[in-house]
Amino acid sequence: MSNTPHELLEEFPQLADKISELKQSDAHFAKLAEEYHALNRAVHRAETLVEPVEELTEVEMRKKRAALKDELYRMLTA
Repeated sequence: MSNTPHELLEEFPQLADKISELKQSDAHFAKLAEEYHALNRAVHRAETLVEPVEELTEVEMRKKRAALKDELYRMLTA
């Protein structure tokens, strides 16, 4: 279990300008980025036991976060 937040800018520092650009110009990207951010925060709160959840719920949240990150990365590198 990692207690490190996985912020998009930390995950993809080399793409910081592109992230900022797409958040402004692509509504779908902005929506996915916001969804990722909210889910990432929820995972971090669960991992640090600020808001504990069932283990299976936490695993599912992590899987969804990874899928969102993959989709965002695909959009960033397209």
